[in-house]
Amino acid sequence: MEVAVPSNRRDAPENTIYETSPASAAIVYEVAGRLATQGGAALFIDYGHAEPRFGSSLQAVRAHRKVDVFSSPGEADLTAHVDFSALAPIAQSRGARWLGTVEQGNWLRALGIDARADALAAFAPAQAEAVRTARDRLTGEGQMGSLFKVMGITAPDWPDGAGFEQAA
Repeated sequence: MEVAVPSNRRDAPENTIYETSPASAAIVYEVAGRLATQGGAALFIDYGHAEPRFGSSLQAVRAHRKVDVFSSPGEADLTAHVDFSALAPIAQSRGARWLGTVEQGNWLRALGIDARADALAAFAPAQAEAVRTARDRLTGEGQMGSLFKVMGITAPDWPDGAGFEQAA
């Protein structure tokens, strides 16, 4: 079990909650190994945090609303935040290059979501408000833009990935 808790988190006070995901670690381990030997790039996008944290992020969601984890067994989706800071060293240990972990909103803006949304809204004026609302949800603070993170890894000799400039 010691391997499931990164060394920089083992000195936490007794009874501290630390969430770990051996399945996530195994996926990153496998993907990074393949990238290092076969080439390529991978993006991991989910809600979580880019720095180490303690505490519980376990939550249940039913009908797009948070509910008590024990209120509707089998009827709600159970989920927890991804600890991207624990996954980056795993990728690097396999020889892959970690590009960084950035907020989804910053990443999408670096890729040009604002210009694309403006062009789409101009092309379809009847849907312009829906386009702006969707863009704001994807990029906004306190929404998916800050809650979701994007982690990029590549083969060692691949070029820098777009959108990760601020991670350097």
